[in-house]
Amino acid sequence: MIDSEKKFIYIYIAWIINIISFAGSMYFSNVMMLPPCTLCWYQRICIFPMSFILAAGFLLKDKNVIWYTMPLALIGWIISFYHNLLYYKVISQAIIACSSGVSCTAKQIEYLGFVTIPLMALTSLTLTIILLIKFYTAQRKA
Repeated sequence: MIDSEKKFIYIYIAWIINIISFAGSMYFSNVMMLPPCTLCWYQRICIFPMSFILAAGFLLKDKNVIWYTMPLALIGWIISFYHNLLYYKVISQAIIACSSGVSCTAKQIEYLGFVTIPLMALTSLTLTIILLIKFYTAQRKA
């Protein structure tokens, strides 16, 4: 791998994380039959397209991929952070009505006593943002 292309490893890892998020989301809703709540849908709207955009950015070695993905990652992260605050009862009042379908605070899955679907989404988006920042800083140094 050429030095100038090494920075794209960050995009590749971010893509892998998003593919795992995408696949996990599909598994929870289509195999385990767990319906997503309203806030989960909004997070999906941000995560799903990033899987394709990051793949294209990596394959085409597009240096501008950060400008296409960072807004989605940040919006998804804000929604996910809010969802976690609501889920773990740090805040009690929902800004967005979670009345249609499953409640945004319903405990559907809880691994190790604390790892929930909202926490997995927040972790995925946080890692994506960190990797995009690493890509940006590596790009500026080159």
